[in-house]
Amino acid sequence: MRSKIARIFLTVFALLLIASPAFAQVYSFSLDREIVHVYWEEDGTLSLFYEMTFTNSDFADPIDFVDVGIPTSSFSLSNITANIDGRTIDHIAHSEYVSGAVELGLGSNAILPGRSGVVTMWATGIGNVLRLDSQDENYASAVFSPNWFDSQYAYGNTDITVVFHLPPGVGTNDGRWHSAPSGFPSEPFTELDSDGRVSYAWQSSTANPYTQYLFGASFPKEHVPTDAIYTPSIVDSIDFEGIFGAGIFCVIGLAFFGIPILAVLGSRKRKMQYLPPKIAIEGHGIKRGLTAIEAAVLLEEPFDKVLTMILFAVVKKNAASVVKHDPLKIELTDPQPKNLRKYETEFLEAFQESGKTKRKRQLQASMVSLVKAVTRKMKGFSRKETRQYYRAIVGKAWEQVEAADTPEVKSEKYDEVMEWTMLDKDYEDRTRDIFHHGPVIVPSWWGRYDPGYIRPTVSSPSTPSAPKSSGSLPSLPGSDFAASVVNGVENFSAGVIGSVREFTGGVTQKTNPPPVPSSTYRSGGGSSSCACACACAGCACACAGGGR
Repeated sequence: MRSKIARIFLTVFALLLIASPAFAQVYSFSLDREIVHVYWEEDGTLSLFYEMTFTNSDFADPIDFVDVGIPTSSFSLSNITANIDGRTIDHIAHSEYVSGAVELGLGSNAILPGRSGVVTMWATGIGNVLRLDSQDENYASAVFSPNWFDSQYAYGNTDITVVFHLPPGVGTNDGRWHSAPSGFPSEPFTELDSDGRVSYAWQSSTANPYTQYLFGASFPKEHVPTDAIYTPSIVDSIDFEGIFGAGIFCVIGLAFFGIPILAVLGSRKRKMQYLPPKIAIEGHGIKRGLTAIEAAVLLEEPFDKVLTMILFAVVKKNAASVVKHDPLKIELTDPQPKNLRKYETEFLEAFQESGKTKRKRQLQASMVSLVKAVTRKMKGFSRKETRQYYRAIVGKAWEQVEAADTPEVKSEKYDEVMEWTMLDKDYEDRTRDIFHHGPVIVPSWWGRYDPGYIRPTVSSPSTPSAPKSSGSLPSLPGSDFAASVVNGVENFSAGVIGSVREFTGGVTQKTNPPPVPSSTYRSGGGSSSCACACACAGCACACAGGGR
């Protein structure tokens, strides 16, 4: 019978998990087999052995990192070794993305698309893993959860075996196993291991990689040092029906309503922060040579603006023409120009998809690729200094346009620096202000962007023609030109990618997964929420990972 306080706080924790966003794996894979040996040592520490067999999907990127969650922060990297298919993994470090986890860099031994690989890991000396059993104060309780993954990226069945090895000296009739998770035998297979230690083994060939399974056991606490067992504080003995109940429930009310609301608000803001943490590690000097679109990524401009900039770029290069603005439909030029950049080519490929959902996913994949490319280019350079540098370029671009004293020169300058002016947070208003009072000389590519625009032809004096500013240069009223430029971003968000926040969130999942609480462990660029919130008195949850 579990305590009332455990049930209450487990419920609160579960609600907080529901309120928090779930972040998925980058790649697609199956976890075919997982064997976990969990050694509860006589000094009160925990030793873990993982053997994980992954099969990478044919269409996925290589699995080059595996992140493994450690049950507590009380561990040392020097006590961890790992290998991939028998080859030593040299890169073992604190995870770049997840607090309390380690990353195993597979390097040249990455698991390629369509291939399988076996990752093993040994970790010893993990402390602070035992709790006092809530049903018997003479027993120590330990609970462990192996890894699981987001169902969007991990699929199929997993043959899972979890083996608990009780401390040396525990008799065959002294230990107690806890209730088994669904799908596993109600009673574990019990035997003495090769060291004569009592072991409990649970195995299921019909488990899956996206469900959390909790396993637990208790044993007489005399077999481990007293100070290795967590001692409940006075909070654990509070009577919630007593005089302090109201105050405690107020705190719980805050957890129910206040914390989830703050979490949701914070997650919405963070969805728009798609640059990975590594780019924030300051280097030295300015990274010059970025295109306006790459600078837009560095400045974390909204993706509807970034994509609109790419649209203008491919139109100006005569790689495509806009057939319809709402919904946006473009037609590729044949043959394609040879000076296209990778993100421009990927943009055009996305628009070859007929389905809106597939197109959106391909555009997201293109943005992920672009963010990663900018991240690589920024390696060793100062993000702060580089951002200031490109903001200064934006300012100078506007100065050139504003300084022009004739419509011809103003239009020419704007055509040259158009993408840079779009990086101004007030570019919409400034574009309207600059071109509001006079005509705009239409650039040569404008007909490919505006399907409704008809370039005037040479005609007799009696034939009406489009407005002209000087000579025979084609022009538009400035307000119409500005509106067409500004509305391009709105058309992109409304007709192509939908919600900018949700579109960006899909990119952020893969380029900048948020740091998670120490009780939650990310796996390979996504998240495998290892909720160390066990209803019993003991808790030692751990998660391991897939690929990023």
